[in-house]
Amino acid sequence: MPLAMFDLDNTLIGGDSDYLWGEFLCEEGIIEDPNSFQKMNEHFYQQYEIGKLDIYAWAEFSFKVLSDYPIDELNDLRENFIKQKIEPIFLEKAQSCINKHKTNGDTVLVITASNTFITAPIAEMYGINNLLATEPEIKDGRFTGKVSGIPCFQSGKIDNLMPWIKKHNMNLKGSYFYSDSHNDLPLLELVDNPVAINGDPKLTIAANENGWPNIDWR
Repeated sequence: MPLAMFDLDNTLIGGDSDYLWGEFLCEEGIIEDPNSFQKMNEHFYQQYEIGKLDIYAWAEFSFKVLSDYPIDELNDLRENFIKQKIEPIFLEKAQSCINKHKTNGDTVLVITASNTFITAPIAEMYGINNLLATEPEIKDGRFTGKVSGIPCFQSGKIDNLMPWIKKHNMNLKGSYFYSDSHNDLPLLELVDNPVAINGDPKLTIAANENGWPNIDWR
């Protein structure tokens, strides 16, 4: 039963969930200084795109708002966020690919650098129960604003994946990984069937050099 893995942002959805979450919080008046926040949000997104993101600095920025509110209030915000920002960028071609893997009996997994609080309901929207993502730390029923464990980013995706595979008595034989980003090259190079989805320029070059499919889901 092969493993079929999917990146989330700009792969399963037609945008970046973390970036859109920041925009949503500003629009809802949750952020006290939206101008400064949006500038930092854009800065981290640009750093991600060029492969120079400091994942811990990003997490400190991104997770702060989680630590400022009780989880019940955050859950209400997240529900509105999904309706307003994520449902409009749902990709039918992504869903069709997921359904095909399920029909073939493959195990389907979302593996993303974005945090579990934001991404869990998006994975569920696509009917995927298995999720590996960057984990925000929780203590005494509240987010602390810190990362728990190894961020699920670049080679950190492999660091998170291998214990998961061992726990579920699986392996990478016949595995697939679908991603849009050159940041995911460590994992793309590890699986048997790497697939670029609307690949960024660096990933498109790598896909062409290696003969990987580069598919348009938009």
